[in-house]
Amino acid sequence: MAREVTTKRKKRTPVGDRIQFLTMMSPEIVKQIKHAAVEEERAAWDIMEEAATEWLKRRKAKRAS
Repeated sequence: MAREVTTKRKKRTPVGDRIQFLTMMSPEIVKQIKHAAVEEERAAWDIMEEAATEWLKRRKAKRAS
């Protein structure tokens, strides 16, 4: 008889119209992002979204020149 596996993690409620996106990064970068999030009292995903938005703006400006 198969045993059901349960997890203690709760499903996260989506924030607005955001979707989950999985990526891989250096453990040191992840650690620094998490520390910055705690220091700024923000979510790590919010910091990463801001960084991605800024990078996309720079990329678009670079391609337009």
